[in-house]
Amino acid sequence: MKLTKKIFSLVILGMIAAGALAQVESGGGVRRRSERDKKNNASATASAQGGVRITPRMQDFFEAKSPHDADLEFIRRIYRRIDLTKDANTPLYFPEDVIDGQENLFRIIMKVVANGTVPAYEYLDGREIFTDQYKLNVPEMLDRFDIYYKQEGSGKNSSVTIEEADVPTGQVLNYYILEKWEFDRRSNQMKTRVEAICPVLNKISDFGGDTRYPMFWVKFDALRPFLANQYIFLTDDNNLPTYSLDDYFNLGMYDGEIYKTQNLRNLSMNQMFPDEEDLKHAQDSIDRRLREYGKHLWVPTREEYLAQKEKEAAAAQGKLTDSNGEPILNVVDEGQVVEEKRTATAKKRTTTKKKRAAQKSSSSSSGSQANSNASKSVRRRKK
Repeated sequence: MKLTKKIFSLVILGMIAAGALAQVESGGGVRRRSERDKKNNASATASAQGGVRITPRMQDFFEAKSPHDADLEFIRRIYRRIDLTKDANTPLYFPEDVIDGQENLFRIIMKVVANGTVPAYEYLDGREIFTDQYKLNVPEMLDRFDIYYKQEGSGKNSSVTIEEADVPTGQVLNYYILEKWEFDRRSNQMKTRVEAICPVLNKISDFGGDTRYPMFWVKFDALRPFLANQYIFLTDDNNLPTYSLDDYFNLGMYDGEIYKTQNLRNLSMNQMFPDEEDLKHAQDSIDRRLREYGKHLWVPTREEYLAQKEKEAAAAQGKLTDSNGEPILNVVDEGQVVEEKRTATAKKRTTTKKKRAAQKSSSSSSGSQANSNASKSVRRRKK
């Protein structure tokens, strides 16, 4: 009888456990994977093949959220050319080969573009459109630039592999970047961000000249998770890699000249300013206006106005000094001081000339007197 009761109780406990499991499954604890989950898992697997496992959450974290157009006061797109021969831009070029896991920017870009992790877009010369219609066909691009590769499969399931020795890092000596300058009304700040990057191949043409071949555009936000995992050192004095490639672009550590601005006629700076001096002046003017744009939009507060007045008064009295200990003067006082210095210098020169003339006349007169006395004494001796 006792054995029968034990068996009956075990059966009841099993039925209760099965019912609870069914409730958990029906309550959402267990669910089938959707198509979105499958795509996210596939993208994470592809990212892991590129050397870094990038999850959708990481991708969302690095993606910059653009402000609403109603909050923007000013937008301007600037194209810059980054010359890797300049000292400030050498962290993008070195090391040429993979050393202890360290890769340069072009190797990272080619790796994620070749395995399909990050899409690339056609270079349209100032008409950049980052849509599916202008996505790059990677094998065609590699054939166009004579880069050797291995292709496995066909169609959408195909994959491209490029050996490390076949990556033309020595020929990529320039980058084009697309900057976006935005002034946000809510934060009252001018924000700058890199929107896209384009590697540029430099090849020697048949006539001996150096020709640039832009390859493709890659959106910077899609590259950020991979750049954030690659640390670099900026100078030879400190070999500790304290900044990542993502920090390098976000902090504006690169040195790039403006070669184009977005305009209605789609003209480059060289086309608008053929003269070299006019071109340099226009580039400096655009750069200066962008960096000082926010300073002239708002009326200063009462505290800022009084502080500026106190600073001007102290400068007028010569109380403010610079790093060399010289007084800081305003424009009027500085002009007066310069004029006073010029007058004092002119007076000093006049005085010096008069002294020298007086010394010459006194020396000549004393010499003549000495000669006359000597002749007289000789005559007296003869007598």
